Amino acid sequence: MKKLEFTIEINASKEKIWEALWKAENYAEWTRAFCEGSHIKGDLVAGNTIQFLDANNDGMFAIVTEMIPNEKMYFTHLGEVKAGESGDKIYEDESIENYDIVENDGKSDLTITINAPVEYLQFFTNYFPTAVQNIKNIAER
Repeated sequence: MKKLEFTIEINASKEKIWEALWKAENYAEWTRAFCEGSHIKGDLVAGNTIQFLDANNDGMFAIVTEMIPNEKMYFTHLGEVKAGESGDKIYEDESIENYDIVENDGKSDLTITINAPVEYLQFFTNYFPTAVQNIKNIAER
């Protein structure tokens, strides 16, 4: 696992950033940086298991480990999903994806921290900066 961190200052309230991140149509828009048709299946509530899916219902499944509205959303990735079906747990407990929002004088910092498996390192390094910029663009409109 390799820790990656992406931080961006956004000219928007933490509520606007939260909506940019997790409102279904906004999520689909900013995650186009990774693949078309991205969506989440499940409720984003602490303790719930959710699926991050592409248009073919393939992707990953994770548990929401912490959720404080407008401040933080933390996931621990567990395994892969094929055709909408979650497989066995194959990832280490350190396979995390965390979103933190801190507001300061009408602007906010969004920090996304991930522990990426080595085989996904290049993918995340290439595409996460575009995704983060997409979030900023959505929140600031």
